[in-house]
Amino acid sequence: MSETICGTRQATRTRTIEWADPLGAAEAARNRSGLEFLQAMVDGEIPPPPVMNTIGARLESVSPGTAVFTMTPAEFHYNPIGSVHGGMYCTLLDSAAACAVHSKLPAGVGYTSLDLAVRFIGAISVDTGPVRCTGTVTHLGRRTALAEAVLTSSTGKLLASATSNCLIFNT
Repeated sequence: MSETICGTRQATRTRTIEWADPLGAAEAARNRSGLEFLQAMVDGEIPPPPVMNTIGARLESVSPGTAVFTMTPAEFHYNPIGSVHGGMYCTLLDSAAACAVHSKLPAGVGYTSLDLAVRFIGAISVDTGPVRCTGTVTHLGRRTALAEAVLTSSTGKLLASATSNCLIFNT
């Protein structure tokens, strides 16, 4: 199928997405520390959350206080002006910061993002190639945590940064 845009015939693209039941993974999280849970996701023992399949990103690695996500920009990430939508930046930055916090939590303790302050620095397109988003915990208290995240190109160029506060609670 095709359509005409600005007098030019354009081919329509199709994308199919599959995902596992997210409630099974959520249940598995309750009995493991955050680090154990996230490492099981990296190892493929626990499926990623549906949002990762939707945007084509993945949790690449995790260590105490750090989480790294990767994504290769594609056309389906684009906004109306032909570059990756800011929501993709935010999703990666929020995921990396929050999972960095999760990696420091014991079993039976959860978290939720309270805020996310994002700074957009560089444009991303399919020509950028794979991007990496690294989240790091800067403060872990009893009730709140603070984390930072940076989004970089494969050449190390800074594309965006963020800070996030998370609320910590017993599940």
